[in-house]
Amino acid sequence: MKKLNTRSPKSSRIKIALLVAAVCIAIPILLYTHNLVSELQKKERETAALYARSLEYIANSTPTAGTDYTFVFDEIIGSIDFPVILTNGTDTEINTTKNIQIDSTFSVEKKKTLLFEMVKTMDHDNKPILVTYQDSLVLSKLHYGESPLIGRLRWLPVIELSIAALFILVGYIGFSYIKRSEQSNIWVGMARETAHQLGTPLTSMMGWIELLKHQSETHPKILETVTEFENDARRLTKVAERFSKIGSKPDLKEENLVEVINRSIAYFQKRIPQMGKKVDITINSGAVHTAMVNSELFEWVIENLVKNALDAMEDGKGSIAFSLSNDGKKTLIDVKDTGKGIDSSYQKDIFRPGFSTKKRGWGLGLSLCKRIIETYHNGKLTILKSAVGEGTTFRIVLK
Repeated sequence: MKKLNTRSPKSSRIKIALLVAAVCIAIPILLYTHNLVSELQKKERETAALYARSLEYIANSTPTAGTDYTFVFDEIIGSIDFPVILTNGTDTEINTTKNIQIDSTFSVEKKKTLLFEMVKTMDHDNKPILVTYQDSLVLSKLHYGESPLIGRLRWLPVIELSIAALFILVGYIGFSYIKRSEQSNIWVGMARETAHQLGTPLTSMMGWIELLKHQSETHPKILETVTEFENDARRLTKVAERFSKIGSKPDLKEENLVEVINRSIAYFQKRIPQMGKKVDITINSGAVHTAMVNSELFEWVIENLVKNALDAMEDGKGSIAFSLSNDGKKTLIDVKDTGKGIDSSYQKDIFRPGFSTKKRGWGLGLSLCKRIIETYHNGKLTILKSAVGEGTTFRIVLK
């Protein structure tokens, strides 16, 4: 069993580099901001403690003539830029506040209720500082919160990391878009080059076939062989035309899906016995189902699905059933086979270019099918269900 991997080392390195860059950006920002916030909190605690000690000093000192407490009120209290609430020793009354914003239209009782709610919040974040008289009697309690600066600093890493994440996301999306564009151009270039390379020998082959037909009119056996050659040459011409349509917008016409599928099935039914297999291919429609499709490309999808189903029947026996139905505005086509099935661990990669569970092949068939259905027909191709030993059911959805 072979699994081809198209994930290039360069692609993986770029993704890892983006992840490492994100981590390298995030960790220093978080550490620096955390240290900065811790330092500011420490300074605020020291300032709050100094405020409390100053009040304690004033309460414990004996006033004398000429005593000036202007320094305490102007330099210490005036420099405080964080919210402060001073209550009495039992937390039943509000003595004073600083840097607290409350709507002036509120009643006295509502203001008091809001202030005590703030006290609870402050005490949750910072232990209140006691102001005592002679180291025994608690005169008041100083409750304090964080300054607006610390609040903004807490949001700083979130904003910076969001910008970094956005940058990385844009880079990843851009890289993915470029990669998909390159893959698409490779598809188109390979398909058109294949069509071009097939064109010249096919034209020559058709000429030789016409010459042989004229020379073998009296030999029925040879004429029959030449006719088969002509059918195969026409088949190759059809394949070349399909490749030439890759990369250009196909013409979609309303087609009878049963007739289109039957044309693809007819090609295989003649060749299945030559492959040494005994496989029944059936269509269950129950009604006429039409959809806007490009018959050439849609036949290509059907043929690829049938070929995959035939390859999955390793014992050479089984069945392939097409079931058509309508679901509102959508036409559903289920292709069920009795092959070996697909392991659940592989199902997410089965449509990825280059992935294959076969011993031979490039792993492009199903990827091409999905591209034709989803890009050119605005439909959907998925694995409806699959289990090892029970077969696989693919579903095509056409709008």
